[in-house]
Amino acid sequence: MNNNKLGLLYSSITLLFWGILPIALKLSEQFIDATSLSWFRFFIAFIIIFLIQLSAKKLRQFREITLIDAIKLLFAGVFLTLNYVTFVLTLKYLSPGEAQLNFQVAPFFLAFGSLLFFKERLTPIQLSCLFTLAIGIILFFHPNISGHINTGSKVLIGVGIIEFSALSWACYTLLQKSLLAKLSTSNVLLCVFGVGMVLLTPLTDFTRLTTLTGFDWSIALFCAFNTLIAYSALAKALVFWPAAQVSAVVAVAPVISFISTALVVTMGWWPDMIKSHHLSTLSIVGIIVIVGSVATMQLLPHLLTKNKQRQQVS
Repeated sequence: MNNNKLGLLYSSITLLFWGILPIALKLSEQFIDATSLSWFRFFIAFIIIFLIQLSAKKLRQFREITLIDAIKLLFAGVFLTLNYVTFVLTLKYLSPGEAQLNFQVAPFFLAFGSLLFFKERLTPIQLSCLFTLAIGIILFFHPNISGHINTGSKVLIGVGIIEFSALSWACYTLLQKSLLAKLSTSNVLLCVFGVGMVLLTPLTDFTRLTTLTGFDWSIALFCAFNTLIAYSALAKALVFWPAAQVSAVVAVAPVISFISTALVVTMGWWPDMIKSHHLSTLSIVGIIVIVGSVATMQLLPHLLTKNKQRQQVS
């Protein structure tokens, strides 16, 4: 299998797992709180990554870190913890598809963070995509904004929480990027998962874990392993494809969330927990605009650079 096919394969795995994760997180609401579930996800990920890094003798990288690096790791753990907990909380106010769709602002937060901390330039393309993203979000929530669907302040609360979750993820990613010169991605994740465990331990209701049914355990374990599989596939995809190309594929995750939700509703699974989301024509246009904006922001600069290099060679 050539690099192009491998890149597509691993990107698609990440896309699938990120697309269906919000449904599993939504189902977890009936048996565990957001904090306890996040602790469990951190715990499973920490143990597995620790054993892998220990067997590969890659923990020695930590000998090279400075006090500043340690502080960065601490704050990276804080931000990823906030991201995990708030994303689950969002699902009390938004459907899985809505939450995943609104999380697409994260790449734009990341772009602005790169501008501030890494002096990377924001191109006119990125700025125009930010504008169209805002239009897409307004179009998607038009029924709520116009009053055609009476949800009160519920949607606004959900959007506010998911924007904070996306901002937290962007802050974590920026800190991770600054640490990659000394630590591998796996070692950074090992530390931030460890920090998350410590932070959430006083807030975790461990008695919840003793009352889980077999089905509950299957959902909790799926949530835990979902992140590991998705991030591992993402790391593999970046080996075979440019980051911009991978990001453009992963930007379609909200579409997978909506399709998965519709499938679950059609099959009649968990009718008390998973509800169908009525999409008006404007809402569908909004989805297309949002996904298109994120994909264009990630992919177009890469394609333009590639085209320029070809012209210089010829």
